[in-house]
Amino acid sequence: PQLPLRHRLAVTAAVTFTVAAGWLYLRHQKEQQQQQRHLRHLRSLSLGQGDFQLQDTSGRTRSKADFLGSWVLLYFGFTHCPDVCPEQLERLSRALELLEAQPGLPPVQPVFVTVDPQRDDMAALRRYLRDFHPRFLGLTGSPGQVREVAARFRVYVSAGPPDSDGDYVVDHSVLTFLLDPDGMFRDCYGSARTAEELARSVRGHM
Repeated sequence: PQLPLRHRLAVTAAVTFTVAAGWLYLRHQKEQQQQQRHLRHLRSLSLGQGDFQLQDTSGRTRSKADFLGSWVLLYFGFTHCPDVCPEQLERLSRALELLEAQPGLPPVQPVFVTVDPQRDDMAALRRYLRDFHPRFLGLTGSPGQVREVAARFRVYVSAGPPDSDGDYVVDHSVLTFLLDPDGMFRDCYGSARTAEELARSVRGHM
C-alpha cells in the first residue's frame, strides 16, 4: 500500500540526509589525505631544520628553541626596502588581527629576520617594526649568522651595488614561512596571498 505523504517525505528526507552525510564524510577524508600528502612533501624539503643564533631588538640571543610551543610566521626582509617589505608586513599584520579576532585560537608569533645586517642593527629594527603589529619580533646578527639562517630556509639574498650615496637594495625571496609548535615547517606564502587567505590557511593548519 502507498505510504501517506508525510511518511514519504520523511523517508525522502532521511535518504537525502544519509547521502549528504556520506558525501561530507568522503570529502573530509579526501581533504585529510591531501593535507597529509602536502605535509609529507613539505617535510621532505627539510626547510628550517637545525638551530640558529640571532639577537632580538633588546640584545637577547634567540635560538629556534625559544619559539617551540608557539605558531610562528617568519619573514625575511630589510628596513631599507622601498615597497615590497612594508606591503608584506602590513599584510601579515592584518592576518594576525584576523586570527586574534577568532576566540580559541592559539597566538601566533610574527618574526622579522633581516637580510641586511650591515644596516639593520637592533635600533633600526625597533624603529622599523613599531609601525606594524606590536608583537613583531625583529632578529639580526652577523652577516654569517644571517646567511646561515637564510640558507636553512633556502631564501635567496643578493645585495646590489651601492649608489653614489652608498645606498643599495637587497634582492631576496618574498616568502613567509609558517612553523608549528614543534618547530616544523608547515607552509609558505608568497606575495600573491591576501591577508584573509593567509589567516584562513593558518587556521586550517591549527
